[in-house]
Amino acid sequence: MRFDILALFPLAASAVNIISSNDDGWAEANIRAIFDSLGAADHSVVVSAPAENQSGKGSKEEEPTVLDKACEFDSCPSGSPAVGFNASEPRLGYVNSYPVTSIQYGIDTSGPKFFNGAPDLAVTGPNVGSNIGLTVFVSGTVGAATYAAKNDIPAIAFSGASGSPTSWDSPRPDYSEVYADLATNLTNHVVAAGKPYLPKDTWLNVNFGKVSEECASPADFSFVLTRIHTAVPLVSGDDVTTCGDEARLPTELKVSLASGCYASVSVGAADSKRDASAEVQGVVLKKLGNLLTCLP
Repeated sequence: MRFDILALFPLAASAVNIISSNDDGWAEANIRAIFDSLGAADHSVVVSAPAENQSGKGSKEEEPTVLDKACEFDSCPSGSPAVGFNASEPRLGYVNSYPVTSIQYGIDTSGPKFFNGAPDLAVTGPNVGSNIGLTVFVSGTVGAATYAAKNDIPAIAFSGASGSPTSWDSPRPDYSEVYADLATNLTNHVVAAGKPYLPKDTWLNVNFGKVSEECASPADFSFVLTRIHTAVPLVSGDDVTTCGDEARLPTELKVSLASGCYASVSVGAADSKRDASAEVQGVVLKKLGNLLTCLP
């Protein structure tokens, strides 16, 4: 089932050039769904993702190598070159290496061929499975996003609680469509707020809750501003004040356990994969505006 995001949500103020990657592999259904959804919103998207599932590889880097076996889901044959692309859609590309190496290739090499310059924005995922709290340190989806942010490209890492690795040529799951359209909605809000799309060296960690009978469409979900890690007294810096007099933003974990249909949005510092300062959180809060809600 395809949801009509153009009817549900406003488009971005202008189309931008987006480099897309993940750690589940270039042939996984979620990255193909977000490619289609962002494209339907008139953005120019180029995928540069691992040839194989590289989940849990964090920020590792390695020179790409020739394929000694077929790509995941037999999406390219054994012996294929270290980097390649889909013959019928050259914007869909693979790199036989880790997620960070893959997005690096997209930023430096494959993306500029289509963008005539550097990408404006990087999106990674939607990851198959949540990336909440300490998992950000080992997630390749997060590693790719933080690499982009450290190289002056605003970045958003998307993850979803529902699903399992699914081939690009299998019937596309409903959750893939829901997550892709939610990701496009948030991306459009960031772009519509104007440049700089995010503060320097900043990335967003976005986790979508499970898709279910109650949470079946993008319109069912609400976004909540959160923090990645549990605050440590006398150690953690302050959070931006929102949702009344709460001194702390809720954690991603708290939102994931809440009753309802929610997506958490955390503001991270790219160099540490920890929470950004209250000042930086505040910039993002203003950009996302009425997209955000509070937990009951």
